[in-house]
Amino acid sequence: MSGVEAYATAAQVYAAGLVFARIGAMVMLVPGLGDASVPPRIRLSFALLMSFVLTPLVAHNLVVPTTLGAGAGALIRETLVGLMMGSILRLFLASLSTAGEVVSIQTTLGFAQTANPTQAAPSTTLSTFLALIGTVLVMTTDLHHLFFGAMVNSYKLFPFGHAIMVGDAATLAVQTVAGSFALGIQLAAPVIVFSIVFNIAAGLVGRAMPQFQIFFVATPLSVMLGLSIFALSLGMIGMVWTSRYRELLEVFS
Repeated sequence: MSGVEAYATAAQVYAAGLVFARIGAMVMLVPGLGDASVPPRIRLSFALLMSFVLTPLVAHNLVVPTTLGAGAGALIRETLVGLMMGSILRLFLASLSTAGEVVSIQTTLGFAQTANPTQAAPSTTLSTFLALIGTVLVMTTDLHHLFFGAMVNSYKLFPFGHAIMVGDAATLAVQTVAGSFALGIQLAAPVIVFSIVFNIAAGLVGRAMPQFQIFFVATPLSVMLGLSIFALSLGMIGMVWTSRYRELLEVFS
């Protein structure tokens, strides 16, 4: 008997490895835990802990394959399922980034770039701010508890050994991207409406008074009024986005 078998059977080790492949892939992408600012060792440790907890619940009747190819195929399949679910949850967070980008463009702050801790690349200041607000809302409203439910229920949606529904996963990804972009535009709608009205008024003033330096007067007003409207609508943005994100999580949990 080898050293491993003294503590766990081959079937238990194999089951734990498959569970870790799916859970680890999800943890690396879900909002909050999967952010670039979180150290990889923390994410890896959390995924390992969740795998130890879930293995007795979801993999009690798993059979060890007899060939190396079958085992490698099962491992790749579980990794793809985890990446698919984690990517869907991450894609919806892009709605806040879209809203921040649109507000930045409308308030002439598109060139103000800051490091975004939720991703490796920098983004506009307002986009980074909204991304951080989204992560805070996920944690403070206990939406991260639904992440755990999605991890457990993923084994009901995608049991071991069944074929991956690639077409359905691709359709869901496209719908999530389209929905997140539409939601981002809706969240930025107050600033968009203000920008349209303000630019039309500034254009009329410029036509009526050609000698008036409208650009030097309109730019500061556009920034101040646009940010004021954005600040007033921030509460609405948080409530609407949290409600829509909860609906998405309930699909998996």
